[in-house]
Amino acid sequence: MSAEPQGIRIRHRGHEPQVHPTAYVAPTATLVGDVRVGPRARVMYGAVLDAEGARIEVGEAAVICENAVLRASTVAGDQPVVVHDHVFVGPHATLLGCEVGRCVYVATSATVLQQARLGAGSVVAVGALVHARTVLPDEHFVPPHTVALDEPVRLLAPGDPGLAGAIGRVGFAQTAFGIDTEWTDRISRYEQITEVRVAEFGAHADDDALG
Repeated sequence: MSAEPQGIRIRHRGHEPQVHPTAYVAPTATLVGDVRVGPRARVMYGAVLDAEGARIEVGEAAVICENAVLRASTVAGDQPVVVHDHVFVGPHATLLGCEVGRCVYVATSATVLQQARLGAGSVVAVGALVHARTVLPDEHFVPPHTVALDEPVRLLAPGDPGLAGAIGRVGFAQTAFGIDTEWTDRISRYEQITEVRVAEFGAHADDDALG
């Protein structure tokens, strides 16, 4: 692999992405801020690794597929994205402020939310959601298009009548955005969420494109 800088690299909040010489980052992948790509890792076309104040770490021989989004944040405490060695992150997957143990498989269009932890060898199948603060044991399987919640983890299907109430009890707005609103007060909830992101993303006005 070339030792030359790879991908679209952005200096953000004073941090520059760091790519190991043996890693490969596709020309259209974007690395923003404190992103560290480890040995023999692969970050493919259209992937976005956006470190908003916290860090993103991609371990050895980890694979981040096309159009995946990894975002770290500090708006509700330090929430890095840590991807351990030999992790596979499928196309269009989303990882937000979470930790992914070694040899985990996150399939196409799966989502893992803030402060979730995926144990070694676990699987998040196609279109599944691991909700905020959920902990998957080692080698746990989350079936396609299901929702994993809580610790100990439980699985709910999309049509489960208890799903909305279970998600409401997760406290997602507080965990992800640091705001306290009632689950049913959606106007206030999403107004505050967008204001948090407006302030956070405003820091990009001072970004510098590298290379």
